Amino acid sequence: MTTPPDDRSFRREMATAYRSGWHFIDLVTAIPHSGDSLMVTVFGEPVVVTRDEDEDVRAYRCLRKPRGAPQPVRCAIRYGMIFVNLDQRDHRLVEPETAPVKTISATPRSA
Repeated sequence: MTTPPDDRSFRREMATAYRSGWHFIDLVTAIPHSGDSLMVTVFGEPVVVTRDEDEDVRAYRCLRKPRGAPQPVRCAIRYGMIFVNLDQRDHRLVEPETAPVKTISATPRSA
């Protein structure tokens, strides 16, 4: 059974569940030289993956607004494959605040 694209629950599920994960785009060999780029559509959003002058692979979301600047998208390369994550939330590692460890000195009752 296919879900029609105008179903509201389908769009909400796509925006929350699927968009927050890492998605395979292509192999790194698809953009071998600096200045090469690749245009793909991920969940209905156009994404440009490019290799810059430093040979780093970067991904950008193309905004549909006129004169909108491209938004950077998280991009990772694993085992020669390019992955992107469209989730815009901040996923920096945050050290949890830990309470100081309390040491309790006790004498067993049998002593």
